[in-house]
Amino acid sequence: MRDVAIVSFATTGPLPAVDDTETQMLFPVISEAIERSGIPRADIGFTCSGSADYLAGTPFAFVGNLEAVGAWPPISESHVDMDGAWAMYEAWVRLQHGDVDVALAFSSGISSRSDLREVLCLQNDPYYLMPLWADHGSLAGLQARAVAEAGLVDEVVDTVAAPPASDGAAAVIMVAGDRAREVCERPAWIRGIEHRSDPHYIGVRDLADVPSAQVAAAAAGVGGGPIDLAELSAAHPHEEVLLRRAMGLADLVEVNAGADPLMVAGLAHIGAAATAIHEGRAGRTLGHAASGPCLQQNLVCVMEGTP
Repeated sequence: MRDVAIVSFATTGPLPAVDDTETQMLFPVISEAIERSGIPRADIGFTCSGSADYLAGTPFAFVGNLEAVGAWPPISESHVDMDGAWAMYEAWVRLQHGDVDVALAFSSGISSRSDLREVLCLQNDPYYLMPLWADHGSLAGLQARAVAEAGLVDEVVDTVAAPPASDGAAAVIMVAGDRAREVCERPAWIRGIEHRSDPHYIGVRDLADVPSAQVAAAAAGVGGGPIDLAELSAAHPHEEVLLRRAMGLADLVEVNAGADPLMVAGLAHIGAAATAIHEGRAGRTLGHAASGPCLQQNLVCVMEGTP
C-alpha cells in the first residue's frame, strides 16, 4: 500500500440558510484547500466529490459543482451520492493505483431549502418504511429508546425536535509518498480507512448496537494504539454513546461529535482530525462519518503524524 496523507483542509463550517449556489459556496473552500497545500491546481490527478441531488432537487446537480474546481482542460473526476468522506475514500483508492500522486476530495450540502423529514425518507427501504414516511428523527428516537432500555444511557433525548438543517462545504488535498513530506511539515498519514454497513431494514437490527462501526474501526486499526482525538459524526447524544462503545474508545479520549451539515459532516470531521495532527495538537486521531438511518453506514479513518 502507498503512504497517503491529508496535507490540507478547508471548510465553511455549518452555515445558516445561505443565498449562494453550491458552486458559489464551494469555490472559496476548494481554492483555500489547494492554496494551503502549496500544490499547483494542474498537478491534481484525480478529483472526487460528494453531495446529494435530492437536496438540490435537480438530477445531476453535482455536475455544476465542477465549475468550482476548474474542469478545463478536462480532468479525471468522479462523484458519490454520499457524504464527502466516501469521496475521500474513493480518492484514497485511486491514489493506491500509483499513477497519480495528488487528489482532491470535496463535498457540499444545502439542507436549509429542503424538508429533511421528507427528503431523508427516500433513503429508507421502499417496501416497508418508505410508505410510512418514517422520518430520520423518529427513527433516531426508536434507537434512543433501544439504547436507554439496554441501560447504556440514563434518559431518552428528544430526537425529533432538532433535525440538522445547516449548509456547508469542505475539501481536503491528499498526497502520496515523499511529495506529502515536501509540501507539509506534519502530514496526517492515513494508517487505516474502512467503511461498512449494517442491514438496510432497521427491523432486523439490534438498534442498541452498531456492528458496522465496530468492524470498520477494527479494520482501520483503531485498537493499534492510543487515540488522542476522535472526531465523530453523531447527530444525537445516544449515537456518540454507541460509537464510543463500538469503537472501544476509552473514556479519556477527547471526542468532538456532531453531524451537521448533511453530506459534509463526515469529511469535515476527518479534516478536523487531520488538522489536529498538522498543528501538532495530536499524534494519532480518528475521523468518522455516518450515513443512513440509525448509524446504518460507518466510515472510520485513523491518521498519525509520524512518517
